[in-house]
Amino acid sequence: MRARGCTRKNEKRGWAVFKDNVVKKKIAGQRVRKRIRKKISGTPERPRVLVTRTNRYLYVQAIDDITGQVLSSACSLEKAFRDKHKNFKNMDAAKALGDVAAGRFKEKKIKTIVFDRGVFPYHGRIKNLADAMRKGGLVF
Repeated sequence: MRARGCTRKNEKRGWAVFKDNVVKKKIAGQRVRKRIRKKISGTPERPRVLVTRTNRYLYVQAIDDITGQVLSSACSLEKAFRDKHKNFKNMDAAKALGDVAAGRFKEKKIKTIVFDRGVFPYHGRIKNLADAMRKGGLVF
């Protein structure tokens, strides 16, 4: 008896089809990231602020691309952040993380940044984070 499920022209079934889609999505994300990184770069005076989003947490890093160093960082996974905020994966948490990140960057005397959204669209939590960083006094 023949196995049921989705088939493709090259006779792949089941998990192989799903795996192909995962690989395609990963390659598409790499293309987007490469296209963005061609246009922006961080310096010690104006570092690149990389935002990474997962289903659960947000991560923010200020990176000097010339030396390859992370100058400062903040994330919603930190214990201090989780103690203050009940839910750490919604829009309000993104705003709060933007305030925390802006404060840490100001401590390091970083006033202007280059915003790198990565492969994530500029809306939702990413947009709220950026707006909070702007309200915190960062220029980008």
